[in-house]
Amino acid sequence: MFKHVLLPVDGTELSQKAVTAAISFARTNGARLTPYMCVPEYPFVSSSDAGHEKRSVFEKRVKDEAQAELSKIEAAAAQAGVPCQGAISVSAAPYRGIIAMANELECDVIFMASHGRSGLSGLLLGSETQKVLTHSQIPVLVFR
Repeated sequence: MFKHVLLPVDGTELSQKAVTAAISFARTNGARLTPYMCVPEYPFVSSSDAGHEKRSVFEKRVKDEAQAELSKIEAAAAQAGVPCQGAISVSAAPYRGIIAMANELECDVIFMASHGRSGLSGLLLGSETQKVLTHSQIPVLVFR
């Protein structure tokens, strides 16, 4: 049914659990897997303040960290016989990056973890998963 799965990850423990489930899901469906990390935009205003990382240093650091995480997932998928290649993009709003990447790569499902926050906690903290569910035209499979 599904042939291309986008797996947004963020390096958290919950995200790690979703990786194993997504690899199994992709293998069962004969699908390819694209683990994806949305890295933040440079958070500082350009100024003469030297108290923070320079833009180039920040961008290289976050992309290197993301690539290291994606490489682990690619290796695990390869062991399971699942075609897999990671993707990275930059966005101030991760849910927008997730949806844009899913559309760009023509994925037919987004497989993502949820912390399961509800009530006031969910409202105050927001949920990238909830935002993806609300705004995506592509089916979303939520792992909890």
